[in-house]
Amino acid sequence: MAQRTMELTTLGHRIRHYRQTAGLTLDELGNAVGVAGSHLSLIENGKREPKLSLLQSVARATGTDLSQLLSAEPPNRRAALEIELNRAQSSTVFRRLGVAPVKVTKSTPDETIETVLGLHRELQRRERDAIATPEEARRANTELRHRMREKNNYLPGIEALAEKQLKAVGHTSGALTHRSVSVMAEQLGFELLYVSDLPHSARSVTDLENGRIYLPPASIPGGHGLRSMALQAMAHRLLGHTQPTDYADFLQQRLEINYFAACCLMPETNAVAMLQQAKRDRDIAVEDFRDAFGVTHEAAGMRMTNLMTQHFDIPLHFLRVDSAGAINRVYENDDLPLPMDVTGAVEGQVACKWFSARSAFSEQNRTTEHYQYTDTPSGTFWCATQTGTTSEGEFSITVGVPFDDSKWFRGRETNKRATSICPDESCCRKPAADAAARWRGKSWPSARVHMQMFSPLPRGAFPGVDDNEVYSFLDRHASS
Repeated sequence: MAQRTMELTTLGHRIRHYRQTAGLTLDELGNAVGVAGSHLSLIENGKREPKLSLLQSVARATGTDLSQLLSAEPPNRRAALEIELNRAQSSTVFRRLGVAPVKVTKSTPDETIETVLGLHRELQRRERDAIATPEEARRANTELRHRMREKNNYLPGIEALAEKQLKAVGHTSGALTHRSVSVMAEQLGFELLYVSDLPHSARSVTDLENGRIYLPPASIPGGHGLRSMALQAMAHRLLGHTQPTDYADFLQQRLEINYFAACCLMPETNAVAMLQQAKRDRDIAVEDFRDAFGVTHEAAGMRMTNLMTQHFDIPLHFLRVDSAGAINRVYENDDLPLPMDVTGAVEGQVACKWFSARSAFSEQNRTTEHYQYTDTPSGTFWCATQTGTTSEGEFSITVGVPFDDSKWFRGRETNKRATSICPDESCCRKPAADAAARWRGKSWPSARVHMQMFSPLPRGAFPGVDDNEVYSFLDRHASS
């Protein structure tokens, strides 16, 4: 949403620039293009998005080209300063200060704007310095999320590769069997072996010399987790991965192997056909998608982010949130307002307490999805949330869409509704005034510290993997 607002702001500045260059007032240009001057004022101030036909009329009336109006560049230095200030004062970092934004008028000198911008830049620099330790990982993860958003979270090359591998093992429909995964491995020259002494820092280990993929044991050999881990291990080989050059490369490889596994477990052709029928029936549901392919609720929800926008033009969001409200995994292309730090990272931030992702924890019935509409500063969103529990605690999985697209989903009739005004601090970040007055200076909570904050990743060829453990493991098994 912020990016879209900036685009409209730039467009407004360009329209104003060419209108003034042509010597026209708002009312004169309005008369020429058939709209009120007040309507043009809203457009010039970035408050309203114009139709293409109106832009074409404006271009003709001002004697310019449509391409010039639509350029992403500010029309002059003054406009560039105002746009940058608008962006800075819209940031979460600034809004948290609770300081009123500077209102720029025609009489505001350029020097004054530059001074204020200098303060904003210093504020941003100090925020970046405060998170310098995890900065590389956070920035790399944020950049990857932005790239995938531009692609609708869809990678056609990997989709095609997965369909090819499935065809080679004769898989046509239903849940992918563990036997089919084993045959796929055999066709690539690998044997799947289940061992109980895997290095604690590795999910699987591939022995390239002897053609073995070592996986952890499980009480249900055909379970989703083992199939997924085996497919991920094979994906490294199929996608031609080499040792990561940096953390960004490591994250890209991790995304690609997860994507390949999801494509095999929920093949595009079958998955799209199922979703198409559900859309016709106005009965799309993550739980049905999950059960049809024998995967986890999280895997099903995340797979929908690959397919819904690409094939059905439905924007959506996905959240995995822990019981404390921290966002563990995220994807959005529907402009859901999410908390983020100065680097743009969302992971680790605390979701608004009024979001379905958090309110679902208070539901008595946890066996079905929890449905909710949430009014936000960016519009109303419909969400379906399922909660679960692991050894590390409770979590929730949410898939949601803008209000207009809720008509295709099961649970749209829900009466559950909430309002979020985050990132406004008064929404859920600040304590009630009476409680603050009662306890400020009279209490001392002891924070629960996450130990991973103090435990750096083991140094090795792959981030997070202890080479000593892996090589010792391979030595033990190479001759067996």
